[in-house]
Amino acid sequence: MSVRIAHAVPETAWRKSRYSTGGGGECVEVADVPGTMLVRDSKRPEGERLAVGAEAWTHFVRLAAGN
Repeated sequence: MSVRIAHAVPETAWRKSRYSTGGGGECVEVADVPGTMLVRDSKRPEGERLAVGAEAWTHFVRLAAGN
């Protein structure tokens, strides 16, 4: 699997994960860049971001959805 910390990432169109809570307390934001999915904590947008390879992301989403 391909997961790493993304340090220098250009600003991109972040969106709140549909699996995050609606109250704003515990939100994960994601952004698509070619071949990679970026993940960050919405409470710390300038903090560290995970860069997850497309194949690993697809596998993660399937597991999270229970498929």
